[in-house]
Amino acid sequence: MVDIPKEITHTGHHPRMAVVWSVLSAEIERFAAGTGATLRILDVGGGSGGFAVPLAELGHDVTVVEPSANALASLRQRAADAGVTDRVRAVQADADELPDVAEPGTADLVLCHSVLEMVDYPDTALDALGRVCAPGGAVSILVANRIAAVLGKALAGHFPTAIDLLTHVDGVVPGRDTIKRRFETATLTALVGGSGLVTEQVHGVGVVGDLLPASAAKGDSGEGLREFELATASRVPFRDMATHIHLLARKPMR
Repeated sequence: MVDIPKEITHTGHHPRMAVVWSVLSAEIERFAAGTGATLRILDVGGGSGGFAVPLAELGHDVTVVEPSANALASLRQRAADAGVTDRVRAVQADADELPDVAEPGTADLVLCHSVLEMVDYPDTALDALGRVCAPGGAVSILVANRIAAVLGKALAGHFPTAIDLLTHVDGVVPGRDTIKRRFETATLTALVGGSGLVTEQVHGVGVVGDLLPASAAKGDSGEGLREFELATASRVPFRDMATHIHLLARKPMR
C-alpha cells in the first residue's frame, strides 16, 4: 500500500480507516499519473464530509449526495473552515435518487461508504453508481461485514444473537438492527459483478479495532493499530473477519 498524504493522516480518522485512505490515495496517484488532471469525485451518502473535505484539500472537486440536511450543513461548515468551499458541492438526495442528480459517466471516482446496508435495493444502487462513473473510473464501496458481527456477538457471550446473525438471509436481527443487511466478501463481489463493475481490490477494515478493549492501545497513540490494520487488510482470513469490507471496483472502458 502507498503512503497516505499528510493532509489525510492529520484529519483525526480512526486508525483502521487508514486502509480506505491508502486505497483511495493509490487510485488518485494512478489517475494523476495518467492525466495530471483534477478528479471529479462523487461521494454518495457522504454525510458531513469526513472523506469529501480531505479530498477537496488535495485539490479535487467533490460532490456530496446526502439526504440529511443537518449533515450537509456540517459539511458546508467543515468545507468553509478548510477553505475548500469552491471545491465541495452539496446535494440533498437519497442514494436511489442518484440518476436524477448526477450526470451519467461524469465521476472519475465514486464513494459509496456505509450506504448499501441501508438502501432497499442494493443492486439498483450499484447500477446507479456504475452509470454515474466515467469509463475507466473507480467505485469505492464500504459495507458492514456479517462475519465480524457474528464473531463479535459470540465473543461477548451472546450466542443466540450470533446464531441469528449467522443464519438470517441478510445477516441482521429483525427489529433490533439499525441496518437492513450485512455482507460477506463473496456476496458483495457477486453483487458488484452483476452491476457490470469489475472488482480490483478487496480489503478488510477494522480487523481487530472493534474487538480491542479500550486499554489495549493505551500509550500507542493508535500507530500500532494502524500498522496492524494495514498489514492484515488484504490477507485472508483476516480480511474476511474485519468489521467492514472495502472494495474498489472499476468501470470497464467502452
